[in-house]
Amino acid sequence: MEVLKVWEDEIMKFNNKIYDIHEISNFREMIDATIERYPNNIAYKFKKNLGKKNEYVEEKTYTEIKSEIESLSTSLLDLGLENKKVVVIGNNRYEWCVSYLAITTGNMIVVPLDKALPEGEIKNLVEISNADAVIYENKYAKIFEKIKNTGVGNLKIFINMDLSKDENGILSFEQLVGKGKKLIENGNDAYKKLSIDSNKMSILLFTSGTTSKPKGVMLSQKNICSNVMAMAQMSKMYPDDVLLSFLPLHHTFECTITFLYGFYSGVTVAFCDGLKYIAKNLEEYKVSVIVAVPLVLETMYKKIESGIEKSGKAKLVKFMAKISNFLYKYLHIDVRRKIFKSVLNQLGGKVRILYFGAASMNKHVIDGYNTFGIASVQGYGLTETSPLIAAETDEQKRPGSVGRNPYNVEIKIVDEDGNDIAYAKGEEMEFNTQEENKVGEIAAKGPNVMLGYYENEEITNQVLKDGWFYTGDLGYFDKDGYLYITGRKKEVIVLKNGENVYPSDIEFLINRLPYVQESVLFPRENSKKEISLGIKVVYDAELIKEKFGEKSESEYKKLVWEDIKEINKTLPVFKRIKELIITTDPLEKTTTQKIKRFKEFEKILGSAKK
Repeated sequence: MEVLKVWEDEIMKFNNKIYDIHEISNFREMIDATIERYPNNIAYKFKKNLGKKNEYVEEKTYTEIKSEIESLSTSLLDLGLENKKVVVIGNNRYEWCVSYLAITTGNMIVVPLDKALPEGEIKNLVEISNADAVIYENKYAKIFEKIKNTGVGNLKIFINMDLSKDENGILSFEQLVGKGKKLIENGNDAYKKLSIDSNKMSILLFTSGTTSKPKGVMLSQKNICSNVMAMAQMSKMYPDDVLLSFLPLHHTFECTITFLYGFYSGVTVAFCDGLKYIAKNLEEYKVSVIVAVPLVLETMYKKIESGIEKSGKAKLVKFMAKISNFLYKYLHIDVRRKIFKSVLNQLGGKVRILYFGAASMNKHVIDGYNTFGIASVQGYGLTETSPLIAAETDEQKRPGSVGRNPYNVEIKIVDEDGNDIAYAKGEEMEFNTQEENKVGEIAAKGPNVMLGYYENEEITNQVLKDGWFYTGDLGYFDKDGYLYITGRKKEVIVLKNGENVYPSDIEFLINRLPYVQESVLFPRENSKKEISLGIKVVYDAELIKEKFGEKSESEYKKLVWEDIKEINKTLPVFKRIKELIITTDPLEKTTTQKIKRFKEFEKILGSAKK
């Protein structure tokens, strides 16, 4: 088996499948190319009158969406918004996507805001951004009525996605689209005559950082398009694919991969009714591609596992998995989806690939999905890099790694003294030291790197140096150029003996326990300034009951501690967990499901860690 493993690694190393791509530098070129290829493909599916008796699914073709983009953009230009900033806020929906492309292709700057922001923060970011207009769904009507009455910054134009007609100085999205169509019919060609500067700021995104205040990230259309092309070269989406959109669209991961790469590929995007309806939507839309964070995918997988256990077929599934995996790996006979059809039906029956990022996913879960015939592609990046820096390909994967750099992105690893440890460019890997696997800060360079932070030259200069963006993330390359992430510089726990502990490494082991939903490692300092490690575990009440039976929380804690002691045996002494907190309350997170570590530290330790 060891010989076979080596053989597999060699195939992984040299069988580098790269897909053909068509070049784009801005969103107009993307729209035109897609319309030329797939004019009648369904671009979007979404529900109207959601939750009502007359609920129905509406569909829009790519030709139809292009017409509505041009019409809305023409109306916005007629309102004098060229080169102005326009805020967009709302749930994932058709009008959000039309707004984004109408703004950017009309030489305006889109400012997507987090739909979960409180009122005060919305006002603050509207003012900071110097936005002149806002497009919002009815959920935010009261907030923007207040802003309209009191005044905030430059904001003068208010557009409601849900109004059927203009009302009290609030413009109707629907009527603006209709007005734009009439203007075009009457000879208004302002939109068509515009020339797009692909290199100038077109998107202003405010980060939802876990450790710091939001920063305005300035991106160009070229930034985003370079990332779309990079993704297209590494993993293939097909025109008959259906994607389910449920991660927040304001975030670059969902925006670039689901919305824009989806548009580039001519796929159908279906909008989720809400997180608790994912399973229902997978079935009714026959979803083939899911873009998600590990937490969502791991939760889905645990429910599948639990269902198999309850059915009494766990041993049979395990046996069939061994057979199908052997046939697939060594004889190239793929019967996985036929054998596990009943399992796939729990996910709607059509899911073929999972795209995930933001954190590492349990290898057991990845292998489990693969056993059922569902592939996975992991990516790594940040808002500042549009977001992709590294990714797996459809053919190249290595356990624990986030993949390799795309063809148009350079990556290097830098030590504490600023020296380059390793460097990756294109398909080549170069080391300037013999110390492979050495951890350092990850830096990236390429057309995907942001223009800078909005009105903050000082912080920009701290992270952008000679075209290199210093991510603040720690990682290393293996000998073949696969990138591994070990954590954030700010999150590293430094012990008194000088040893560094990367929380994600230990959390990964804890999260493998079947009843654990998520966890966060924290440092505890005693009176002697000695630091010990503790873990806060969020457990699934139903699954822990299945494993241990009906118990009190204190009894569950004792039983969980027994499992942690077993994990401790596999760890060096300095990494061993000395304290345990258990809860059913979810950890505090950003809207993209990243744990707010320092908020959790504050809760656990009683004071903020900075």
